[in-house]
Amino acid sequence: MNTREKILPREDLRQRLAEHRRRNQKIVLANGCFDLLHVGHIRYLEGARREGDVLVVGVNSDTSERALKGEGRPILPAEARGQLVAALGAVDYVVIFDEPNVEALLTALRPDVHAKGPDYTAETVPEREMAARLGVRVAIVGDAKQHSTRDLLARLREASHA
Repeated sequence: MNTREKILPREDLRQRLAEHRRRNQKIVLANGCFDLLHVGHIRYLEGARREGDVLVVGVNSDTSERALKGEGRPILPAEARGQLVAALGAVDYVVIFDEPNVEALLTALRPDVHAKGPDYTAETVPEREMAARLGVRVAIVGDAKQHSTRDLLARLREASHA
């Protein structure tokens, strides 16, 4: 499948996931901004994929990322970030979302697992209560948080001023 074909509007994705459910496949939802892909993102998404059969990745829209990360972000527009994520072998589908968290996606898509990176604990996942109400298991996946886009951008800015 072409990477652009993996990026679907929410309603189209809901229909596609219904087909996977009929085949008894476990669906995992991961999410993030993915402004500059780095090894931490890869390890997070590969860890998320190990939690099920189908990996859906929610990518924050430009408006959503700007609200979360501040001025100067995103570096890349949502469509480009979505296409980069879709190109990864572990990823089956990408959906771009405007909300500040994925509660609306959890409600609409009803995955079996909601995967969050290691910068969260079971107690700090913003959507933990919604996931519990929906019967969605929360999994913390990926390696220890040693990689961040913010740190990478700071190093790039330092290097350009040197």
